Amino acid sequence: MYKNRKNHWIGIFHISILCFGLWVTPTIEADDWPEFLGNDKNGSSKERGLLSQWPQTGPPAIWDISIGSGYGAPSVKKGLLVFHHRRSNQEIVECLDAISGKTIWKQGYPSRFIDPFGYSNGPRCSPILTDKLCYTFGAEGVLSCLQLKDGSLVWQKKTRADWTIPNPFFGVGSTPLLRGGKLLVMMGGQPNSGVVALDPKTGTTIWESVGKQNWQGQPMTGWRGSRTVAWQNQWKQASFSSLITAEIHGKPHLIALMRQGLVSLDPDSGKVNFSRWFRATVNDSVNGSTPVIVDNYIFISNAYYNTGSALLKVNPSGAGFEEIWASRSLETHWNTPIYHKGYLYAFTGRQEEQGALRCVQFRTGKLMWETTGQKQESTSDVQRTRRGFLQREDRFGRGSCLKVDGKLILLGERGLLAMAELNPKQYVELSRYRHPSLKHPCWAAPIISNRRLFIRSEGQLVCLNLASGSN
Repeated sequence: MYKNRKNHWIGIFHISILCFGLWVTPTIEADDWPEFLGNDKNGSSKERGLLSQWPQTGPPAIWDISIGSGYGAPSVKKGLLVFHHRRSNQEIVECLDAISGKTIWKQGYPSRFIDPFGYSNGPRCSPILTDKLCYTFGAEGVLSCLQLKDGSLVWQKKTRADWTIPNPFFGVGSTPLLRGGKLLVMMGGQPNSGVVALDPKTGTTIWESVGKQNWQGQPMTGWRGSRTVAWQNQWKQASFSSLITAEIHGKPHLIALMRQGLVSLDPDSGKVNFSRWFRATVNDSVNGSTPVIVDNYIFISNAYYNTGSALLKVNPSGAGFEEIWASRSLETHWNTPIYHKGYLYAFTGRQEEQGALRCVQFRTGKLMWETTGQKQESTSDVQRTRRGFLQREDRFGRGSCLKVDGKLILLGERGLLAMAELNPKQYVELSRYRHPSLKHPCWAAPIISNRRLFIRSEGQLVCLNLASGSN
């Protein structure tokens, strides 16, 4: 009897140890990417279990398909990948099986948009995906809500017809934001509908804000002389920067980097908390990088004509701020910087020949290091850009960043893909690869879901397997 009882307790002990071992064994996390900049709106993913280095032939390709024009990154939710592109005179929202790359549904509508500066005529924004719905914002302002399962239309608004919106530079490029039961849109309307909150189920307007009412009389910070804003109703308000929300000092803020500058709003009412003028003095310019918010600090940056960057500290009341620093140590064009342990990692430079990856200390603006990505021993070919600059194929130019599994994934505008350490002391590259299908311009930020990296160029969509053990 004693022997049986002893064996009984030994068995329980072994089972307990086994269960404990299963409990503490790290799981391989998978993460959706359902909107621009990912779940947390900071360009990072919680996924783990990725390749620590890539083979010389690059991460294994899963699929590679030809698509229409456009600059918007795709989005992924529960195995469905949705992207927005243009073929001929149609803007098309297309849903794929993220694993196979096979089309599940398409929904299209006419588009007559022509970029006034000769760039792509395709859409620029990323889709927003929920469990049941998909929202898209086209290059000429067609805002759509579709059923995610089959692409059927729920509602659609031709925003240019419903609001007084001056023609934007380069088309509509600010991805909307779904938060707090509202679809928040940088509409760019005059005189006071720069940002609009809509009912996501019906498209009905909830509130409108930003414009003459908040900007009139504001100091034009960074411009020569003691100038203040004298509002003009033909001014463009919309930028390419996307909306973001954050809790600062325990209060919700909707942060919008408009064409005129930074605006903080109450997301429930649309009331403006504060504004800070931040734009280039040259008319043909627009803010493109989404602000980075850390605790009660807001970082903004612009690559146009010496605008540079600024770090603002929001007051405890939430109704004002103090400027901590302003410099040109980082001048982001469209890339939203990655924040990691007190440092920012981002591409700087307005034109391709100025493009470089930099690391900057967040609280001071101090430049830690810079790299173009060029390897001195390389003998790669050079190509002449449309501005006549000879661009080496082993340089990043401008680009985009993604933080995942404790590393940086970098995509240069000519398709150079690299993985590097998050290292504030120096640039340490772990791997690099150029997929043959990816050609200039690769201006959409790469995204990751279920350990698959999705990269879009102007006419191609590529899926690479980053899972460890995949090679």
